[in-house]
Amino acid sequence: MLTQDDLNGFSGTDEVHSHWLKAFVYTDGVKFLADRGNAHWLLDTIASHQANLLRKDPSLQSFQIWKLSVADRKGVLWCGSDSDQLKQVQKIPYTDFPLAEVKLYLVDRILLLPSEY
Repeated sequence: MLTQDDLNGFSGTDEVHSHWLKAFVYTDGVKFLADRGNAHWLLDTIASHQANLLRKDPSLQSFQIWKLSVADRKGVLWCGSDSDQLKQVQKIPYTDFPLAEVKLYLVDRILLLPSEY
């Protein structure tokens, strides 16, 4: 079971983990989220958007906010900039992700939890 309290307990990271698409590395907290939440698909989805996002807006190279909202086993994944400008939205037709919402930051190609920032 994954809870928001579990995620809030992470601050910093001991090591970084490489995503197989080489789009970014991610922290221990994000690895915990993906493992416990059965959400490696979330990391893959974020990675799959990187080339297109960076081509459209090179300023996103340094900072992105990713948020997944889940209701009735359907999700919406959005990406924004630090100025709260919406850059990308993807509807997820089905998910068993256990939390109603999760937010991640992608900072200089490191994906992390807000508590690890």
